[in-house]
Amino acid sequence: MSSGVILLDQHLLIVALNPAAENILGISERRARGESLLQLVDDEPEMRDILMRVMESGDHYANELNLAPTEVHGEERVIDCRVSPIVAEDAHLLVEITDVTRRSQISRENALLIQHGAGRQMIRQLAHEIKNPLGGIRGAAQLLARQLHDPGLGEYTDVVISETDRLAALVDTLLGPGGPANKQPVNVHELLEYVVRLIEVDDQRQVNIHRDYDPGLPEISLDRDQMVQAFLNIVQNAIAALEGQGTLTLRSRAVSNFTIGDTRHRVIASIEIEDDGPGIPTDMQDSIFYPLVTTRPEGTGLGLPAAQELISRHGGLIEFESRPGRTVFLMRIPLLQQVEDANE
Repeated sequence: MSSGVILLDQHLLIVALNPAAENILGISERRARGESLLQLVDDEPEMRDILMRVMESGDHYANELNLAPTEVHGEERVIDCRVSPIVAEDAHLLVEITDVTRRSQISRENALLIQHGAGRQMIRQLAHEIKNPLGGIRGAAQLLARQLHDPGLGEYTDVVISETDRLAALVDTLLGPGGPANKQPVNVHELLEYVVRLIEVDDQRQVNIHRDYDPGLPEISLDRDQMVQAFLNIVQNAIAALEGQGTLTLRSRAVSNFTIGDTRHRVIASIEIEDDGPGIPTDMQDSIFYPLVTTRPEGTGLGLPAAQELISRHGGLIEFESRPGRTVFLMRIPLLQQVEDANE
């Protein structure tokens, strides 16, 4: 069976479990027997709630839960948990758990792709509507300035021209970098180190930068300028979240058989930028890749959408995980040009 099956007694201690449950929990049946299931899942509150409800009511309950990283499983996992009452010798509860982390991740990736497409179309339509009349306003102000002989009045037309230019520059930013990607083989670690040198121009002495690079990661065909901008946008957000102190971690990994959208790639590069700041507010996590969404008063809300656009030009995608004390943005970039359909 691919689903884990666990039998619990009236004290929520493990009576028995199958091999799939051993794999999900990271413990053998011999060691698990007589142990508390809640202790093995770090006393996960929703798991406790479901078990107690079934024990008290005798009803069946099911829910999707997040399991924190463990020594055996280094990453957070998503499991589908079903609990039923049972009477079989010492067993009082039957717990079925299925690891649905990858399914949940694919669903989240698709949602990010849809969000990126909708945000890009919306902002480009808005930007074009704004940019068209700006040229007329600037031209009219220049013509008016030529007709004015009073230098004092000329200051007003200068303000109109200056503000029009500022809005035009903002609109260009909304439209994003233009032109096709100029791809050349590059070492992503060199790009990350270049970005570090850029941010170290500012006084970041209280921010500890930790590197965790995969030395076996090969060169990738990328547009250097576009990738530097994408990395820089994410790093600057992380630095701002740390508010002058904390740890910024730059990590790289090669990941096999990874699906981005509907495409399965044999190998991808995962470039991860992690900070130990306060995290992204829960109510904003579903919209941070939309333009003009920001948590900072001085922010423009354009950095993440622009980074997502630049990564998408390389067939990739930016994902993120965030909770207080750990926020990580994961840039998934295909290493190889040959791809396969994920439904094959």
